[in-house]
Amino acid sequence: MIKSMTGFGRGEFSDGKRSVTVEIRTVNHRYCDIAVRMPRRYSFVEDKVRKTIREKISRGKADVSVLVENITESDVTIRLNEPVADQYIENLNRLKNEFRLDGEISLSLIAQMPEVLKQIPDVEDEDEMTRCILTPVLQAVENLEEMRAAEGRKLAQDLLMRADLIRGLVSRIETKADDVPKEYAKRLRDRIGELLEGSVEIPEDRIMVEAAIFADKCNITEELTRLKSHMDQMKTIITEGSGADGKKLDFLVQEMNREANTIGSKANSLEITSLMLQIKAEIEKIREQVQNIE
Repeated sequence: MIKSMTGFGRGEFSDGKRSVTVEIRTVNHRYCDIAVRMPRRYSFVEDKVRKTIREKISRGKADVSVLVENITESDVTIRLNEPVADQYIENLNRLKNEFRLDGEISLSLIAQMPEVLKQIPDVEDEDEMTRCILTPVLQAVENLEEMRAAEGRKLAQDLLMRADLIRGLVSRIETKADDVPKEYAKRLRDRIGELLEGSVEIPEDRIMVEAAIFADKCNITEELTRLKSHMDQMKTIITEGSGADGKKLDFLVQEMNREANTIGSKANSLEITSLMLQIKAEIEKIREQVQNIE
């Protein structure tokens, strides 16, 4: 069954030390484009995140957001930057003595100075962190796939409905197409009769030859057969396809549109032209829907 390229998936994981939230948003795109936003300190997991998502998504632009929040402070160490603290104390004492200033150099004053106390992240356990991030990624991908599949089922219903509409219109065109040469022969006979005003007998064999030439020029049997074949192929892809079939459907729509244009130019009948305009309108609606199929 076909799937939509548009969807959203969210996954969450917590191990008591940290909470990880992953969100994936996908939209239409000709190829598979995955953009990942995550803290730089965990960038060693980014390639695995991309690979995990790419296993499920073959087309579409995916924006992936990875948010990591530390529940405890066990992974951060506060360290004293002694050289910086010494320079602050030395310079403050010099300032006090040279300008004969009052006041004491207190602990709270030194602690507030920039770079005196630094937060240094502990070295990450890469295997553990990879597991913590990939777990919600898999969950988000599964939720994304469920949404894309549900949207794909709705698209399939709409496409099959429009395919049936086109089939009905094609059947009406086939009925009308058989009468076009006969109507042309009648119009030709009446026109010649008007011009000659009955003074000369109308050569029936000549009229039949002209009608036959006209019938050959406006014959649309081949185009109608191909159009019906394209509709059958589209139905098969929609109902039995198991992969990324958006490009196949896009190609079929182009072929359907080409056949419709040819039929419209060869028809030489206002009724057929009117029916063909309805078909082209439905094909355009199908084309718009196909742009959203993976």
